[in-house]
Amino acid sequence: MSSLAEIADSFFKPAVRDIVPYEPGKPVEEVQRELGLERVVKLASNEGPYGPFPAALEALARVAKELNRYPDGGAYRLRAALAERHGVRFEEIAPGAGSDGVVDYLSQLALDPGDEIVCGWPSFPSYVIDAVKLGAVARQVPLRDHRYDLGSMLEAVGPRTKLVYVCHPNNPTGTMNTRAELDDYFDRVPEHVLTVLDQAYAEYIDDPDYADGVETYLKAGRRVVVLRTFSKIYGLAGLRVGYAVAPEEVVTAIGKVRRAFDVNSAAQEAALASMDADEELARRRRENAEGLAQLERIMREHGLEPAGPAVGNFLFAEVGDDSRPLFEQLLQEGVIVRPAGGFGAPGAIRVTVGTSEENQFFGDALGRVLSGAARS
Repeated sequence: MSSLAEIADSFFKPAVRDIVPYEPGKPVEEVQRELGLERVVKLASNEGPYGPFPAALEALARVAKELNRYPDGGAYRLRAALAERHGVRFEEIAPGAGSDGVVDYLSQLALDPGDEIVCGWPSFPSYVIDAVKLGAVARQVPLRDHRYDLGSMLEAVGPRTKLVYVCHPNNPTGTMNTRAELDDYFDRVPEHVLTVLDQAYAEYIDDPDYADGVETYLKAGRRVVVLRTFSKIYGLAGLRVGYAVAPEEVVTAIGKVRRAFDVNSAAQEAALASMDADEELARRRRENAEGLAQLERIMREHGLEPAGPAVGNFLFAEVGDDSRPLFEQLLQEGVIVRPAGGFGAPGAIRVTVGTSEENQFFGDALGRVLSGAARS
């Protein structure tokens, strides 16, 4: 058998060579195969516990017959529908392969080596990874009480800061900033900065103090990009479709750096079909609120204190100096949670809200692990 060529480390640019890659949640099938388990519950990736909406499933069946064709590279119908939904112009909508894809586009269009981004930390790793791989510098500002410290982030802004990310609510802690805090931030942020308000979990939140970035800041003329996704409450994580609502100049620049056909036909059609299901959206929001309260009770019953108040579809809890042992023990019990080291919190876990039965399955497994009765 022939051997492949060896590529020396020196071939790769230092910015890439030193990156710690994003670590996704383990797939159910992998855990079943490795551990020989019949039942595995995944509460690791902040996915919704339900599948696509019925109308989205019907749209997927229709589009399957046309998958020999390339998708609409401009995502015309999806952009038009999203523009109507948000009350903005077509030219102010930029679809992407998940909102995470848009983070990558923004990094490409804005960052040269030595430029800077600012974000809270622990937070979503892509803000940092996508900047560092381009030779930019990530200024990571510690959270205060598990929340973004917007005042300290403003102090970290310098002349080479291009992007400031505000994860709202923050992933992995699940906490949000108040409307007053965001108002003060936007009043003070320097004009050379573009703020990225990541609202991937917005549809779960029913709190009058939670600001809609499009209505409150973008339409008021602030320099802001608002990120949304169909991966969470809409149940389309496997299709990778999200979008930005942004000033036209930013959307035009995104069009220059994004990959052709990055939002596939199935993703576009399923997202379109998901936009007129207000009753199902409300039902999922209610059930998530009930599940969030159930998970909080379970954690507290077992001596863990979740960060809060949490407003998304997940909870974050400190469990010691290193969360990997607890993560591995829960795996043995058939539960996948997320060790938060990759987010900057090596001593914490993040647990996604599942169905009521899945949440209880986690609680039972956690009880066995913490009592020392877990299977060997």
